[in-house]
Amino acid sequence: MDGKTRADVTPGKVVDIVLKADQRTGKTTQGTVKELLTKSNHHPHGIKVRLTDGQVGRVKKIYE
Repeated sequence: MDGKTRADVTPGKVVDIVLKADQRTGKTTQGTVKELLTKSNHHPHGIKVRLTDGQVGRVKKIYE
């Protein structure tokens, strides 16, 4: 899953996100979702989340 649909992203899931500082390079950071920050059901660049360690970014990959 690519993380563009809000229903696919739930707290507790392990995901890869792209941090704001890494948007140019596309470097991803792995972590566990703490909360969803995007209110809409779909976002073309990925749902924005906060990880359990406090980092914020847009979801690029969801691990099952």
